[in-house]
Amino acid sequence: MIQIVRPSSLALLFVVLAGLVTPGMASAGVAASDTRAPRLFPADGATGVNPDTRLTLAFAAPPTIGSAGRITIHDAADGSLVDTIDLAIPASPNPTGRVIGADGSTRAPVPPAPAGPDNPGFQHTNIGGAWFHFFPVRTRQNVATIQPHHGALKYGRSYVVRVEPGVLAVGDDVATDIGGADGWTFTTKAAPPAPDTERVVVAADGSGDFSTVQGAVDFAPAAPPRPVEILIRNGDYEEIVYINGKSNLTLRGESRDGVVVHYPNNSAFNRIRPAFSVVNSNDIQLSTFTIRNDFIGQAEALLMRGQRNIVDRMTLNGSGDAMTTGGTIYMVDSKLTGDGDTILAYAALFCLRCEIHSVGPFTWTRTPQGSHGNVFVDSTLIYTDKPLPWSITAANPAGTKTPGVLGRLPRNGPVGSPSRNFPYAEMVLINTRTDGVPPQGWGAVEDQATFDWSHLRLWEYNTMDLQGRPVDLSQRHPVMKILTLPADAQTIRDYSNPSFVLGGWTPVVR
Repeated sequence: MIQIVRPSSLALLFVVLAGLVTPGMASAGVAASDTRAPRLFPADGATGVNPDTRLTLAFAAPPTIGSAGRITIHDAADGSLVDTIDLAIPASPNPTGRVIGADGSTRAPVPPAPAGPDNPGFQHTNIGGAWFHFFPVRTRQNVATIQPHHGALKYGRSYVVRVEPGVLAVGDDVATDIGGADGWTFTTKAAPPAPDTERVVVAADGSGDFSTVQGAVDFAPAAPPRPVEILIRNGDYEEIVYINGKSNLTLRGESRDGVVVHYPNNSAFNRIRPAFSVVNSNDIQLSTFTIRNDFIGQAEALLMRGQRNIVDRMTLNGSGDAMTTGGTIYMVDSKLTGDGDTILAYAALFCLRCEIHSVGPFTWTRTPQGSHGNVFVDSTLIYTDKPLPWSITAANPAGTKTPGVLGRLPRNGPVGSPSRNFPYAEMVLINTRTDGVPPQGWGAVEDQATFDWSHLRLWEYNTMDLQGRPVDLSQRHPVMKILTLPADAQTIRDYSNPSFVLGGWTPVVR
């Protein structure tokens, strides 16, 4: 039973988080016929439900989320409490990811206290072995989506969901007794796929082996003897993904634009700030889908740290530090968009035929000693001529722009600090097309009087404009070196070879 009651006055504070109805919801048929009977997914009484499912309610009009009220999930067999979501608990110390200064400007606040049970005053869930703040309820057009705590639901169990009055409302109508006395019930699948399965399917509409990308990642063995493929069907996946300590894994989207994995996350919302992370993981391949961070600030689309990892025909949309790298990465035929320091670069990264769009500097190159750095071959770097998004305020409606330099090496720490700067920074451009890059090309770079430039490798060969015409390099920063033929023929051949850049690894896209 589902009831809607209309009080004479509504004294609730609502937070509206708007977006788009997901393709998965549309495929699942979660469309409401009227306000008094929201369509539930999983349907009341459904069986064979994936334990990583999201719970959705579709109304005839956009719902709003209350500032109080609980959602509870009980085991139907014994009535035991399995999960509780309390909307009186804020999503994060900084749920908008920004704070407003006295002059109307916005900035990222200091990093929040770590998420987890030691900080119970905010929502938290454990993903891939790490704690994150999260939004337990989100709305998109007419649909409210509830995210149970990660891993709360198990295979082969029946559950009863109850949503208290005040959690959701449509206009002045407050949803109450969703599920009624008997509750909203469903039963999960009896068991996961066989442990030696080499291919699983993720589908947002519940028709695959898993409903979320993270659910499939959690299923995959840590070190399978043969590659395991996770096929992601077209759909909208609003989730933080955290691949931690895995290997020999391919995540492949059904289509590059049709699969979108995204979440609002940044350094103010969480200590771990990317929407999608690959950490302590080797031989991971991401192919043909889109990753997006919905927040601005220090907000990576992708963080990737490990050995022999591949980014293949991907679209990555982040903000500041849109991609953070470490280890060895082969990136091919992919597009990355960011708001400055767009690649925060600690890796040996070989980019072939990639397209990078940046509102500010394309890279902050931090190559460690003994490693190669950022190498772009037959790629395109395009400066986005618009202000930094966080600089646009009522007091400064035009915002502030910053030059689209190729890379920068400002002083990064106090004198005497090991992190003061990165004397082995390396970035090499070969046959790369550029647009909007200032004549100096590079900067800011710490002054040579206080910082040893002798080990830096900031090199260019045959840099062109978008029409393929040579760029005038005569005003380049003195730290930069122009490679020429025949003098630098061997260097150009070496840096055009992924195996040379990536420490002897010859990448093969699966």
